[in-house]
Amino acid sequence: MNIRVGIVGYGNLGRGVEAALRQNPDLELVGIFTRRAPEAVKTYDQHVKVLHVDMVREFVNDIDVMILCGGSATDLPVQGPYFSSLFNTVDSYDTHAKIPDYYAAVNEPAVANGKTAAISIGWDPGLFSMNRMLAEAVLPQGEEYTFCGRGVSQGHSDAIRRIDGVRKAVQYTVPVETSLEKVRNGETPQLCTRDKHTRECFVVPEAGADQEKISHTIKTMPNYFDQYETSVTFITDEEFTKNHDRMPHGGFVIRSGQTGKAATQKQIIEFSLKLESNPEFTASVLVAYARAVYRLNSEGQIGAKTVFDIPLAYLSGRTGEELRREML
Repeated sequence: MNIRVGIVGYGNLGRGVEAALRQNPDLELVGIFTRRAPEAVKTYDQHVKVLHVDMVREFVNDIDVMILCGGSATDLPVQGPYFSSLFNTVDSYDTHAKIPDYYAAVNEPAVANGKTAAISIGWDPGLFSMNRMLAEAVLPQGEEYTFCGRGVSQGHSDAIRRIDGVRKAVQYTVPVETSLEKVRNGETPQLCTRDKHTRECFVVPEAGADQEKISHTIKTMPNYFDQYETSVTFITDEEFTKNHDRMPHGGFVIRSGQTGKAATQKQIIEFSLKLESNPEFTASVLVAYARAVYRLNSEGQIGAKTVFDIPLAYLSGRTGEELRREML
C-alpha cells in the first residue's frame, strides 16, 4: 500500500513537494491544503484535490503523513504543534536558534496523540546537520565550519516579505571567500557569524512604502539579519522578474581536524551542495523523510524527531537487502 501524503501550503516549497512525490511511486498525494481560495490554486496535476486548510480535520484517517510547507517566521511555530496533534508530520523549520523550543512545542502534542513529527528537515538544518555531527564524531579534535551560498534563502526571503510595505523580496546568502579559502587550506581560524557570510536583500516595495523603515527592519531583525553585514537594495518589479526569479543555493560543511599520536596529521572532511532550485531540493528531502516518518510511526516511535534520530535506511524506498547488496 502506498504512503498517503498531504501538503499544507502551496508556495515554492509546496509545489516542489508535489513534483517530488511524482518521482516516488510508493508515496501518493491525497490533497493540498491552502489558506487561499482553492479554485485559485493551479497545480501540476489538475486531478489533485485542493482544499481549504479549514477542512483538514476531515482527512485525519486518509493521510499518513502531512508535509508542512509554511515559513519558519510565523507559519510553522503555529502549524507545527497544531498539525502534529492530528497527523504524522514533516517540516523544514530553519530558525536555528529556536529549534530546541520548537522541538519541545511539537513533541508534546505529537506524543499525546501518538504521532511522529520530523522537524527541521531540509539541507541546513538537515543534511548539513548530519554531516556536522558525523565529521565531529570522526575528527573529535578539530574545528567545523559551515558556509552557505551564494544562493537564495527561502526562510530569510519569507521573513522579509512579511514586513509591512514589502511586495516582493529575495535574500542571497554569500560566503566570505577569504574565510572559506583559509578553512580549505587546513587553517582553523576563529570565525564569528559576520566573518563567514554576508546577506544581500533585493526588495520591491509597495507604492509609497517607507524604504528607510523597511531597510532598518531588515537589518535589525533578530535571528535573521542582525548579526550579519546586510545590504538592502530596492528594485523595480521588472528588474525582480528579470534577475531574481530563480532560486539557486548551495554550500559547504567543512571540518578541519588532526589525527595521530601527536595530532599533527591534517585531515579535512568536506560535504557540498550545488543547487539550481533550493525549494525543489528541500522538497525532495522532505519527501524522503515522509517515508521515514511513516515507518517510525508504524513501529510506535512517536514524538518529535530530528535528522539525528532517524536511521538513514528509513529514507530509502529500497529494502535493507537491496541497500546492502547495491549501496554498501
